[in-house]
Amino acid sequence: MILLPPQPLHVRFPSVRFASPIVHRHVIFQPPFSAATITSITTATASGEPSFSSSSSSFASKPNDSEEGENDDGLFLQGQRYDFTPLLDFLSKSSNSDSESDSGSASSPSTLDRTEFRLAESYRAVPAPVWHSLLKNLCSSSSSSSSSIDLAYAVVSWLQKHNLCFSYELLYSILIHALGRSEKLYEAFLLSQRQTLTPLTYNALIGACARNDDLDKALNLMSRMRQDGYQCDFINYSLVIQSLTRTNKIDSSLLQKLYKEIECDKIELDGQLLNDVIVGFAKSGDPSGAMQFLAMAQAIGLSLKTATLVSVITALSNSGRTVEAEALFEELKEGGLKPRTKAYNALLRGYVKTGSLKDAEFVVSEMERNGVSPDEHTYSLLIDAYANAGRWESARIVLKEMEASNVQPNSFVYSRMLAGYRDRGEWQRTFQVLKEMKSSGVEPDRHFYNVMIDTFGKYNCLDHAMATFDRMLSEGIEPDTVTWNTLIDCHFKCGRYDRAEELFEEMHERGYFPCATTYNIMINLFGEQERWEDVKKLMVKMQGQGLLPNVVTYTTLVDIYGQSGRFDDAIECLEVMKSAGLRPSSTMYNALINAYAQRGLSDQAVNAFRVMRTDGLKPSLLALNSLINAFGEDQRDAEAFAVLQYMKDNGLKPDVVTYTTLMKALIRVDKFHKVPAVYEEMILSGCTPDRKARAMLRSALRYMKQTLKS
Repeated sequence: MILLPPQPLHVRFPSVRFASPIVHRHVIFQPPFSAATITSITTATASGEPSFSSSSSSFASKPNDSEEGENDDGLFLQGQRYDFTPLLDFLSKSSNSDSESDSGSASSPSTLDRTEFRLAESYRAVPAPVWHSLLKNLCSSSSSSSSSIDLAYAVVSWLQKHNLCFSYELLYSILIHALGRSEKLYEAFLLSQRQTLTPLTYNALIGACARNDDLDKALNLMSRMRQDGYQCDFINYSLVIQSLTRTNKIDSSLLQKLYKEIECDKIELDGQLLNDVIVGFAKSGDPSGAMQFLAMAQAIGLSLKTATLVSVITALSNSGRTVEAEALFEELKEGGLKPRTKAYNALLRGYVKTGSLKDAEFVVSEMERNGVSPDEHTYSLLIDAYANAGRWESARIVLKEMEASNVQPNSFVYSRMLAGYRDRGEWQRTFQVLKEMKSSGVEPDRHFYNVMIDTFGKYNCLDHAMATFDRMLSEGIEPDTVTWNTLIDCHFKCGRYDRAEELFEEMHERGYFPCATTYNIMINLFGEQERWEDVKKLMVKMQGQGLLPNVVTYTTLVDIYGQSGRFDDAIECLEVMKSAGLRPSSTMYNALINAYAQRGLSDQAVNAFRVMRTDGLKPSLLALNSLINAFGEDQRDAEAFAVLQYMKDNGLKPDVVTYTTLMKALIRVDKFHKVPAVYEEMILSGCTPDRKARAMLRSALRYMKQTLKS
């Protein structure tokens, strides 16, 4: 900006005198922004004033800044108080304000009545930021109604009519932004319909949707904006990704799609957007994607937030990639950042997941050496590690350490201990955990009772499971969807189909809405009973509730159709799933290949395997074992051993199931003499024979002995 030498006020802004008897006051003409003053705003100012930006330009105004910068006029404006009551009264009483606001005319009036003329002149000195503040207050007031929103719109129209402010797109955007901030998204949409959407108002509306977590509308608006030939603002990409992360709707494929759009729009990734993308991939369970963008940020010298690095460490730990998690943790320290409790917990989680007890203990010791206090989460992870290793006494010592450190054990910590007992088959210790919990003064919560019900259900103790449910209700703890799903599933898996169905109906009667998991359990239940009409009704009911079938739903359908020999229906499910934009999983193909295998349909199993490879999925050991079984059932032992060679060539280690299935295939074609060689290879490969493998060997040796005698 060119700085001119200061001039007296009367030279720069002469006083305007009128013939009519109105109060004389200095009038400050507000020039429009020049290109030099157009700046890109990435975040709201510290004072809470919102910012607006478009793909081409962004306008920012601070409450205490004049449009020409800090000069003598700024001193002149300081301390001024503007009373807008006369204007608001005039606009609310004016009979033609609605028609004026609808007309949206930007031309100055040729004739005015005396009152409006006086109002226009008396407010001519009001700077733009003050008008912005007025609009925000009108929209964001807790008591604001549709009338006050209409009044805010009338103010904008009135300013436009009298040329008292600049960039009316900005004014409309301020209104939309303020409404979004106040969780008045419906009103924001109503307001946006009064004007043709421009890049500025588009971005304000997208931002409002993202802030209110209405992602469908936000993504739809972004698509419409692109169709209209406009660029979406990089801020809104950040807001959308933040909303996806906040609402746990983040998905790696959706993030990839958004990034492709960012590339198509040629939007340069700034620090905030790159941090959001990395966190998004981390929270979606895609640590590889997070690491890719992390490397990109480091390559261009962008600094990353500690929280971003912690989220990536957590994602790596959850995937069992502890070496990379540890390397990133060390990188965090080398960058001069002091890891806090969350960072240590993220690394600790990885060691617990991989069963590295010594490393887990080392992390906690390192925390204490560096003066970082463990929290409840730290202790619960350490208890998990000890429970997984069967060191129950050590887990109890951790509980004592918690109390000594003034960290009160909560219900979640005890639920982790209970889960450890459950996973090791020691369900009888459930009552002991409950007793210890009560003696420590900790009351069980919903999560603890859910783990307790699941523990009893897994070991067919259905009476104990229902007694726990009744106790939960008697203590005033409301069950959630997880509670109902656990009860229905454990009855189904124990063969109590009627009772499972009764619980499903009871869930409805008590006013609880089933989720996708509930429907998946019931689809599996009806499928096992071959109640195909009921399966179809469930699918209709599920979609009528607004729940879309997910990957688990389609996998369940493929499995139940395949097990019943309804292969056409299974293939149709695969096609419907693909057309819905969902990617089939390895589990789904495993189920289909296994279903073909059990019926000896080896050609169909091979075809399903090929389709699986075409879809870009790597064959799992389970799928290849199913393929060996298919050839064995079809008495094609040569092809079965070809699958074994395929495993070795592709770095997949055969397991005991592989060798047992091969022995079974040889017995089917009366090649008993080859069975001992397969058994010996299994031992040499490091696989420990199980009961079934030993039975196969005994069967082959017995037949060979009988053959020799004869």
